[in-house]
Amino acid sequence: MAKAKKLVIVESPAKAKTIEKYLGSEYKVTASMGHLRDLPKSRMGVDIENGFKPDYIPVKDKHELIAELKKDSKAASMVYLATDPDREGEAISWHLKELLDLPDSKARRVTFNEITKKVVTESIRNPRDIDQDLVDAQQARRILDRIVGYKLSPLLWKKVKSGLSAGRVQSVATRMVVDREEEISAFKSEEYWLLDAVLGRRDSDGSFTARFYGRNGKKQELRSEAEVNAVEAAVRNSEFEVASVKRGEKTKSPAPPFITSTLQQEASRRLNMTPRRTMSIAQQLYEGVEISGHGSIGLITYMRTDSLRLSDEAVAAARSYIIEKYGEAYYPGKPRVFKTKAGAQDAHEAIRPTDVFLTPEIAKKDLTQEQYRLYKLIWGRFTACQMANAVYDNVAVDVQAADYTFRASYSEMKFPGYSAVYEEAKDEEVSEIRNALPSLVEGEKLSLEKLSREQQFTQPPARYTEATLIRAMEEKGIGRPSTYAPTVTTITAHDYVIKEGKYLKPTPLGSVVTELMKEHFADIVDLKFTNHMESELDSVETGKAGWQDVLNEFYGEFDAEMTKAERELDGVKVKVPDVLSDEYCDVCGRQMVVKKGRFGYFLACPGFPECTFTKPIVVEMPGRCPKCGGKILKRTSKKGYVFYACERGTDCGFITWDVPTKDFCPACGKTMFKRAGRGPLKSFCINEECQSFVPEDKRVYQKKKPADGEETKKAAAKKTAAKKTAAKKPAARKTAAKKTAKEE
Repeated sequence: MAKAKKLVIVESPAKAKTIEKYLGSEYKVTASMGHLRDLPKSRMGVDIENGFKPDYIPVKDKHELIAELKKDSKAASMVYLATDPDREGEAISWHLKELLDLPDSKARRVTFNEITKKVVTESIRNPRDIDQDLVDAQQARRILDRIVGYKLSPLLWKKVKSGLSAGRVQSVATRMVVDREEEISAFKSEEYWLLDAVLGRRDSDGSFTARFYGRNGKKQELRSEAEVNAVEAAVRNSEFEVASVKRGEKTKSPAPPFITSTLQQEASRRLNMTPRRTMSIAQQLYEGVEISGHGSIGLITYMRTDSLRLSDEAVAAARSYIIEKYGEAYYPGKPRVFKTKAGAQDAHEAIRPTDVFLTPEIAKKDLTQEQYRLYKLIWGRFTACQMANAVYDNVAVDVQAADYTFRASYSEMKFPGYSAVYEEAKDEEVSEIRNALPSLVEGEKLSLEKLSREQQFTQPPARYTEATLIRAMEEKGIGRPSTYAPTVTTITAHDYVIKEGKYLKPTPLGSVVTELMKEHFADIVDLKFTNHMESELDSVETGKAGWQDVLNEFYGEFDAEMTKAERELDGVKVKVPDVLSDEYCDVCGRQMVVKKGRFGYFLACPGFPECTFTKPIVVEMPGRCPKCGGKILKRTSKKGYVFYACERGTDCGFITWDVPTKDFCPACGKTMFKRAGRGPLKSFCINEECQSFVPEDKRVYQKKKPADGEETKKAAAKKTAAKKTAAKKPAARKTAAKKTAKEE
């Protein structure tokens, strides 16, 4: 009789495929496809009166998969629960153990901070019990968010509009965006002036610009044109003299390696990736990619972390790479250690490449464009964090005229250090005067060539971008690494916040709901209270607090607030103000308002139901109509599909699913188009009379060319996979993305 195999259960097929190659034939590796058991969707599913007892049920449409896992686990000699190494992963393993009815002696927990052969085999050799404290912390979070969501949301349906959602973290994030908008509205701009002097040396060519600094060595702001006139009058006929020249070196240290929040911020700034997309691509890099010469390998460590810790092995590998590639001068002499902020869970390392010698350039041919760009970002940040400081030569010059000081400074790189590999992006670029300075000496007389002035006004704080909102949430302790991306997605999906360009702006609905929450549920949208709740959940994780005690303490005050709010809002219906457009109704002439329907935003007459006129919001695309030269407009069909058509409608007749670009065909001069969707897309000409015309069946994605012999291997693998699928007929397995808490 054949020896029973050991069963390893992970969350995704991609991870299962990679790990099975490492473990060999005595192991069977399969995927749970995320959660298999959860609270019901149709009701709260929490018995508050009996110690917040949850009523977990199998996830809909996963009964076949559960049956298959039960069969495999019964036949296995040992079951290793290898879900993700965080609170939610621990909870999924616990649910699997309960659902599959596994005895303690047969169910072992293993975690992989990285999907490499060394780590996987070591982890399997050293399994542990399920950490019940971690499970309880996740269970408390899930129940807490379920209570808030399922109690508050119906109240919003009755008092504002149906279909709304409230949540412990999403409501606070929305409030942050609303509060910032109120700051901007309340901001009072103040006038100030910049005054620059173009100065020349008397005995040689060349000039430089110095900016007004202050009077008698003290900094002074020029607040009015009269003040500028006074300074100009005083210095115009005065002698300019070099008062001081300060030269020195300035060093700049590298940024620490990525944690979840900083990865999402930097990917947003540099790659224009949404937090959700960033985490999706990072998950692919973590779970494993087929790399020529290496096989299937996880390229990065686990991507949900708030720790800056790095393993000794990884730091030693970085040292070897840096010295080998760049030389001894680029290594700082000893490893850099970064301090993790107080309150961080510190369960995992920072996000880093699993093998620093596997550079982005080596892996590029086997990665998609998005995978390559994100891997390059992670690899560069990690490598740079172990490199020497960048060194700059700095010179600062103060020039005196009458009692006034003008200042000029210049910085030039002397040694690139870590910046040879990576430099951190900025949210906002600061404009500064950067001009090379001549070799000046103290006491040197200068001639005034020109004075130039510029009126400026102080600016309100900038609206949040996705990157800066995540940074603010992290700084204020709102949410945890696994919740940042889904929270930002949720508040935009529920129409509380919209994106204008890269900035987040509250909708009237978001403002109304936030105001109602602030008035009646101050604790829920209070940043300090939310931070306190996260600390309480951390206490459950470390075994310092019981999960039911934390829920009981929260629920007493929350229930009292609910009762009071329902009494105060009895008979009240809160109206959400309409957003006025620049368009007027074609039927009755009223100013039209922006509404949202099943397929997005549209314009409607505010005279409804007397006047039912509506029309789509017009978005003008780049390029010109290839038939008549008119504007190309973005349209949405009745079923919600986006297409592009000429502004002249049926008079012209041009319509296409392809996206117009700003490029023009070099052969005929008409607008080029590209296919809709993600990936490296190649633009093409759709003018049938042009020699560069591309027929519709040839307008496809640019695909990677497989390496020699890969085509045959891939075809054979595809055929084998198809046979297995036909034989087993397993439940549909569409995604490996882990389910996130709906209420957050």
